[in-house]
Amino acid sequence: MNPVTTGASKSTGHGFGTAPVFLASISTILGAVLFLRFGYAVANVGLLGAIFIVLLGHAVTIPTALAISEIATNRRVEGGGEYFIISRSFGTTIGATIGTALYMSQAISVAFYSIAFAEAFQPLAPLLESTTGWSFDPRMVSLPFVIGLLVLIYYRGANAGVVGLYIIAGLLAAALALFFVGSPLDDAPADIPLLAKTAGADPFFLVFAIVFPAFTGMTAGVGLSGDLANPRRSIPLGTLTATGVGMVVYILVVVKLSASASPEALAGDQLIMSRIALWGPIIPIGLACATVSSALGSVLVAPRTLQAIAKDGVVRWRSITEFLGRGAGVANEPRNATAVTAVIAISFVVAGNVDFVARIISMFFMVTYGSLCAISFFEHFAARPSYRPTFHSRWYLSLVGAVGCLLLMFQMDPAFALVAIVAMALIYRVIRASRGQRGDDLGAIFRAVMVQATRQMQVGLQASGGQGSADQWRPSIIMVDGRTFDRSSPLRLLSWLAHRHAVGTYLHFIPGRLDRDSYLESKKTLERLIRLVHDRASGIFVDTIVSPSMRSALAQSLQVPGISGMENNTVLFEFAFNDPPEVLQEVVEGCVDAAATEMDILVLRHSNVFFGGRDRIHIWLTWHDYKNASLMILTAYMLVGHPDWKHAEIEILVAAPEERAAGEEAKIEQTLATGRIPVSPRNVRIFPTDAQVDFGRLVAEHSASADLVILGFTMPRLNAKGADLFERHPELNDVLFVCAEARLAIE
Repeated sequence: MNPVTTGASKSTGHGFGTAPVFLASISTILGAVLFLRFGYAVANVGLLGAIFIVLLGHAVTIPTALAISEIATNRRVEGGGEYFIISRSFGTTIGATIGTALYMSQAISVAFYSIAFAEAFQPLAPLLESTTGWSFDPRMVSLPFVIGLLVLIYYRGANAGVVGLYIIAGLLAAALALFFVGSPLDDAPADIPLLAKTAGADPFFLVFAIVFPAFTGMTAGVGLSGDLANPRRSIPLGTLTATGVGMVVYILVVVKLSASASPEALAGDQLIMSRIALWGPIIPIGLACATVSSALGSVLVAPRTLQAIAKDGVVRWRSITEFLGRGAGVANEPRNATAVTAVIAISFVVAGNVDFVARIISMFFMVTYGSLCAISFFEHFAARPSYRPTFHSRWYLSLVGAVGCLLLMFQMDPAFALVAIVAMALIYRVIRASRGQRGDDLGAIFRAVMVQATRQMQVGLQASGGQGSADQWRPSIIMVDGRTFDRSSPLRLLSWLAHRHAVGTYLHFIPGRLDRDSYLESKKTLERLIRLVHDRASGIFVDTIVSPSMRSALAQSLQVPGISGMENNTVLFEFAFNDPPEVLQEVVEGCVDAAATEMDILVLRHSNVFFGGRDRIHIWLTWHDYKNASLMILTAYMLVGHPDWKHAEIEILVAAPEERAAGEEAKIEQTLATGRIPVSPRNVRIFPTDAQVDFGRLVAEHSASADLVILGFTMPRLNAKGADLFERHPELNDVLFVCAEARLAIE
């Protein structure tokens, strides 16, 4: 359990307060898209459509803001912001995959805002062409801008960026104020049109995809987590305040645009706000400030995300991770990561345009936001005692946010969504292959969710009556054995049976009294056992049990509930040809005890043939097996469902009195047909018998070369004959003796 902490955590980095979180978020929210694309949005979807876009975008961002605020108040969010939260919840490999996508979206955002910055200089294009004769190319502005910004942050660090945020936020506020008090254009509608849009309008979700990056800035301040004095307070307060203010401003902007210009004017001039504002030049200035602030926020955050990924050592290339994770100075400035970010940003500035880059960013941000909402939802479901946030969201809001992100990705742009998912799958494969056995693919949150889901399902299954009706019967097999590492056949048989249809539990028996030494030994043995079944891809649950004797261990085990939420109903024993008599006697005693608990019983007598080529399974049915027949046939059916037995043929051999032979054959064929058991009629053979027939010789003659022979037995016969019952048919290789507690119908 995590220790309870209150108040401010120990300061790291620069020790900022709440203001930088709010400023980084709000200045990114009120960014380039606000000034360049909201007129386009109102023109193409109308006022109501634009308001719906704002609300739909915030249906994703508000749950994300709530989720990240909740998570941030449960634990200290260290360097890396969103990546730190995701990786510590989903595990390093999955976290690094999403973190890589997050970093790319942040790095590309630098290019996006730099390209948008150049748009602020479009009004100067005629002057440039008239004085120099050069046609205006936005890259003439965006390239020097992005290079200068990156150089500034590289050498001056986050302090310079935060000071700039204060200045930029003030200019943004002035630009918006002058826009709101501006006058409508001459072609403005007399009444505010609710549905009016331009001819040939773009589809709603294309407009949404282009505009959506406007809403993604609310987590910009989270990336400063490693530089905050008290992240638990600053992140929720700064993030939620910025999100709320941003939504209100966007709604007011679309209403003002709709009331101030016609759809045609809004569609034809991306700087239409400058014609509406009280003082027109303030809008290009505001656009420049918005893009500078947004680019500044991305430049501050992206290198810190990359630095955090590198510090986690997500790949084996140690020289690369050490280079990217290295910080400079007391504040641990990520200069090397900033240099890499510069290369990516400059490349996209050279190659991209605003709308194309916006669609890429939208996909990666959707993945990140969906992950954050999913973490919050999983934490609510998992109910871990260590998850004790001081700020609480609602599980249904987090679920809506997670599902909404996934759906909106494909609504916005199916092709880009598919490319993003494929790219992340490739990143995951590369990281996992690089990490090898160190890959942590199952984070603590997934383990907690699985525990909670298993608990609820087991309680529900038990309350519903365990096995249920006969047609819902499923074998739940338990095996207790102390010879685990001396022989492989018993564990393999259990693994084959539990591959698909059965539930298998294997307990390694350690003789002795339970004390500190035997407990530690059991834990070491369990680790070895888990590795063993993992290497064999066995779908069984394994554990150890310390007990004075095998009989007491079995008695304890037969009384505990099964792992599947229903009682164990079958027990498996084993012995080998060359085992001493006391081992066989132990098996007999175990069968007697198991019968007292009304369990089906399987006894494997294994040889050094190890099931041969796994091609032939013989089932011998006799007049003693009226209760055992169905279980014997179903056991063979479960075996051939495993890939190791996929080429095996099941043969059913029936020894019946002459007068009943024809009837028994018809009965078996009917059972196989109605029960859909994959046994060909030609593999059903009837042997008429009488008192003169030697059953042992008959079995040896026909089944000596079979890979597995299944024979039935009853408890009265075992009580009468004892261990000799299992020593019959010495000519056979591997034999499975079956005793059914109750008659099972195959339907």
